[in-house]
Amino acid sequence: MFPHHREREQPIFSARAHVFQIDPTTKRNWIPASKHAVTVSFFYDANRNVYRIISVGGTKAIINCTVTPSMTFTKTSQKFGQWADSRANTVYGLGFATEQQLHQFSDKFKEVKDAARLAREKSQDKELANTALTIAAPQDLSDELQSPPVMCVNGPEDKLFRSQSADITLSSEKERIKKMLSEGSICEMNLEAELFTLQDSNSKLVAALHEANANVEQWKKQLAAYQEETDRLRDQVAELEAHGGQGPSDLLKDELTQSLEELEALLKAKDEEIHILQSKKAEYHEMEHERDQAIHRLRETEMRNSDLERRIQNSEQNLNNSLEERDRMDSEIQRAIEILDIKIFDLNDLRQSLVKLIDK
Repeated sequence: MFPHHREREQPIFSARAHVFQIDPTTKRNWIPASKHAVTVSFFYDANRNVYRIISVGGTKAIINCTVTPSMTFTKTSQKFGQWADSRANTVYGLGFATEQQLHQFSDKFKEVKDAARLAREKSQDKELANTALTIAAPQDLSDELQSPPVMCVNGPEDKLFRSQSADITLSSEKERIKKMLSEGSICEMNLEAELFTLQDSNSKLVAALHEANANVEQWKKQLAAYQEETDRLRDQVAELEAHGGQGPSDLLKDELTQSLEELEALLKAKDEEIHILQSKKAEYHEMEHERDQAIHRLRETEMRNSDLERRIQNSEQNLNNSLEERDRMDSEIQRAIEILDIKIFDLNDLRQSLVKLIDK
C-alpha cells in the first residue's frame, strides 16, 4: 500500500553544471547526460531523514542519487568533479563554469555526507533497540503465508485454482498508481529546483539593484557638479573670446576648451552607465515575473498532487475491498469444499454398505 501523505522534500542547495555519466562499457569515457548546463540540487526528506542529489531535464530525472556515508566527491580538475553511485552502478561527473562553484558543491557534498552518516547511526541505534524488544515475539509465520491445501476427491486429484483475473487487475492498478506518483514527483521536483534557482537569482539581483541605486545617486551628484564646472568654463571661454587678440588668452582658451571636451566625454560615459543600470532594472522586473510564474506552476502541481493522492486513497480503498471480497470468496469456497468432502465420504460409506448388502 502507498502512504496517504508524502512529506515533501526540501531543496537545500542548488548549482548549475554540465552532467556526465561514465561509459558502462569502457568505464573510461564520459557520456554527456545533458545538452547544456542544468540545475543540480541537494534535497532533504525530513520524514525519512534522507538526502538526495537530483537533477531533472524536462520530465526526465538525469540524476536521482541517495547520498550515503561511503560516497566521496573527488575533484579531478579545477572545474570538474565526480562521485560513484553503487546503487545505480554508475559514476556521475559535473563540469562547473567556475572553480568557486566546484568548491561550493564539494563542501556541500561533504556536509550532506556527514549528515547522512549521523542519520544512519541514529537509525542503527533505533533498530538495535527494536530488536531487543521483539526477541520474544513469534518468529515462524510461515503457516499464515501458506496457500490453502489441495483437496482430493475420488480417483485423480482435482486441484482448486484461484481466480487469476483479480490478481492481474490488482497488479495493473498498482502499476498505474506507481506511474502517476512518479510523474507527479518528477514534475514537482523540477518546479521546486527551478523556484529555488529563481529565488537565488532574485536575491542576487536585488543586492545588485540596491548597489546600482546607490551608485546612481552618487553619479547624479557628480554629474551636477560636472555640469556646474562646465557652465563656469563656458562662461570663462565666452569672456576670453570677448577679450580676443591677447596671446596668453588664446593659450588659456585652448586649455579650457580641452577641459570642456574631457568633461563632456565624462558626462557621456556617465549617461551610458545610467542607461545600463536602467536596463538591468528592467531585467530584474522580468525575473520577478518569471518567479511569479514558477510559483503559480508550483501551486498547480501541488493541486494536481493533492488530486493524485485523493485518487490513490480511493484506489487503495477499492483494492482493500477487492482483497476482502476475495478472502470472503476463498473462505466460502473452502467451506463448500469441506461440505463436499463430507458428502463424498458419506456416499462412500453408503456405497460400501450397499456392496456388503448385495454380497450377502
